[in-house]
Amino acid sequence: MIQKMEVRDARFALEKGAGSDAIHRDPVYSYAVTNLIDDAGITGTGFAFTLGEGNDLVCKAAQFYAQKLIGKDIEELMAGFGQVFYQLSNEQQFRWLGPHKGVVHLALASVTNACYDLWAKKRGLPLWKLLIDLSPEQLLNTLDLSYLEDELTREQALTLLHSQEDGRNARKTILEKGYPGYDTSVGWFNYDDEKVRENCRKAIAEGFTAMKLKVGSADPQRDLRRAAIVREEAGDDSKVMLDANQQWTLPQALSICKALQSMNPYWIEEPTHPDDILAHKTLAEAIAPVKLALGEHVPNRVIFKNYLQTGCAGFIQVDAVRVGGVSEFITVSLLCRKYGIPVVPHVGDMGQLHQHLVLFNHIALGHEALFLEHIPHLQKHFVHPVQIADGVYRTPQEPGSGCDLK
Repeated sequence: MIQKMEVRDARFALEKGAGSDAIHRDPVYSYAVTNLIDDAGITGTGFAFTLGEGNDLVCKAAQFYAQKLIGKDIEELMAGFGQVFYQLSNEQQFRWLGPHKGVVHLALASVTNACYDLWAKKRGLPLWKLLIDLSPEQLLNTLDLSYLEDELTREQALTLLHSQEDGRNARKTILEKGYPGYDTSVGWFNYDDEKVRENCRKAIAEGFTAMKLKVGSADPQRDLRRAAIVREEAGDDSKVMLDANQQWTLPQALSICKALQSMNPYWIEEPTHPDDILAHKTLAEAIAPVKLALGEHVPNRVIFKNYLQTGCAGFIQVDAVRVGGVSEFITVSLLCRKYGIPVVPHVGDMGQLHQHLVLFNHIALGHEALFLEHIPHLQKHFVHPVQIADGVYRTPQEPGSGCDLK
């Protein structure tokens, strides 16, 4: 039984230039951390990710949600968590502040993720193992499919899950091989050209075959020059992604993305405002076959549904510390599986939680094991930081979701 809760505001300064992009020039990586402690002394830890200011607001909202779980048994809670999620996300007064977005939804992510961590620790299992061992019916009981009925009913979701059962054993080989990673830290926006070149060489030496560059400069020539550096160092066989972090208007994006096509990007990420779905559709059609990657700032399953319906998303980057936590992440992954669109999460958690979720996506849902973003800046703050060797995530074995902070 959950006996008490603790919520704290954790903020971490970064080294010069790290974490910077075209919009966020001086980020302070921050977590709104929820701890749920049960009567056996087991602590479930979850968090949402922010860049500093406002983290305290998320913490205050998380306290509101977490307080409602005091006295609940974690097994009973998770057996019907889809309904719990529905009730919390539609709490009448907090819903006015969203709905299903912003401070209140980030807070729900923190609390939801703490529930999943406590559940896995209570069973003595890493989260990936707990999730893949659930029956399709049990899994769906943890999800809220409301507002998706036009695209994904419970019956359709069950059929999809059952259809993937035959290939599960073959896909479990990923547990031994490890899940591929890609390096985001080669090209932070504030790094100069030589730092970018040096980081590319370092990433290649560490076994990465995919890497990402931040673009969105006031001078497009800077973006073109830096993209050429990364392509030159990475070679034609490596995947190079470009990330504008929403900097461009649609007319700017149409012009710049066409110019960037020449360096053969694997994707162009967040080219314009994340709420402007039709702008993304226009851009995707204009720059095909180059694909768009979307989702770092998409807050809920309904907007992801619309992106999928318009056909403009080549890759979905749903993040479990931005949407309403693990539950909504899995819901979005199911939608993507229906549409045949890969899920390559943004890792606001630094990969701690998402290393479990991509294993689940591959084994249980049949998603392709493409790669998972790797950002190392907060590794020293975790009890069990992600382990990467030769550019590959090693399968975590500790009980829980890996989100315990020192």
